[in-house]
Amino acid sequence: MPFEFSTAGRIIFGRGTFRQAGSIAAGMGRQALVVTGLSAELTQPLVDLLREHAVTANLFFVPHEPTTDLVLQGVQRAKETGCDLVIGIGGGSAIDAGKAIASLITNPGDLFDYLEVIGKGEAIREPGVPMMAIPTTAGTGAEVTRNAVIISPQHRVKVSMRSPLMLPRVAIVDPELTYSLPPAITASTGLDALTQVLEPYVSSRANAMIDPLVRDGMARAARSLRRAYEHGEDADAREDMALVSLFGGLALANAGLGAVHGFAAPLGGMIQAPHGAICARLLPFVMEINIRALRARQPDHPALARYDEIARILTGNPHAMAADGVAWVHELCQALHVPPLSAYGLTTEDIPRVVERGAAASSMKGNPIPLTSEEMTEILTRAL
Repeated sequence: MPFEFSTAGRIIFGRGTFRQAGSIAAGMGRQALVVTGLSAELTQPLVDLLREHAVTANLFFVPHEPTTDLVLQGVQRAKETGCDLVIGIGGGSAIDAGKAIASLITNPGDLFDYLEVIGKGEAIREPGVPMMAIPTTAGTGAEVTRNAVIISPQHRVKVSMRSPLMLPRVAIVDPELTYSLPPAITASTGLDALTQVLEPYVSSRANAMIDPLVRDGMARAARSLRRAYEHGEDADAREDMALVSLFGGLALANAGLGAVHGFAAPLGGMIQAPHGAICARLLPFVMEINIRALRARQPDHPALARYDEIARILTGNPHAMAADGVAWVHELCQALHVPPLSAYGLTTEDIPRVVERGAAASSMKGNPIPLTSEEMTEILTRAL
């Protein structure tokens, strides 16, 4: 199958690599907009590293998932302070906001000119200012993706800016930055990472370049996600999950996702729930319905054999079949205390709107088989 592969200009992975941030930033600019999802206190080590290398840090806080207004405020702040460099540090929200801000500094027009679905979806034509991404969670892989997910409160939906020109110049992935994550965040981000190595493997755009990455990522998540949740100080487990997140970002950027993320986009704009928690709740039901639909309508589809392989990777049982993988994911979600979507306020009355919006989401196009509205409704109903 034809494919292309794009990623960040430079990926630096390993324990302690965060300490390189100052010297690397100095080669990219002198006035940095530090887009941070952390407190001022937790961001201070980065500020100190930048100061040591004569780079000024202008802090811009992203306390929640980025909204259209917040991104525009960040662009204004960057222009007012003459920033020639953007550094995103934190979870996917801060990094996505940083990517969007870096692009809008150099591209003319309005944010809505470039947003999918609710905007004009115009192409980003100019490279943004240099951007560095430093994740402090192990979930979204946003440090190596070519899009930024943004909430439009007035439309109650999450949408993307998307372009290869949005890929960060440098990604520093230091597992040590995730050691202090509390169990609940470890669970939601880790299950998002698992979803993002699983969905690309059965995606309609699955390809030979990403297959080895996601197989390895699934194996690492299977052995380490629960360990990281129960023993946050386990350095090897944290390193595994940082790699799962990185591999998931590489995979989704180059092979797409599926129905889990197709639903997650509209749900994220409708309910106040962590993205990873939404994905975790949906994942086993999407797997189950996909397998059933494939057997009924496309029994020779290669994704069926891949679901069997997923089961063998996750369970460690060489004789496992697809249903065993679904059961394993169900059990993991229970062990990590994943709540139902109703806990975040989703109701039965909301489901038709989620189905309508999910069907139009870009990620849904990567699902291994088109789902009927009845199948999509069943997934959401069971996830309540």
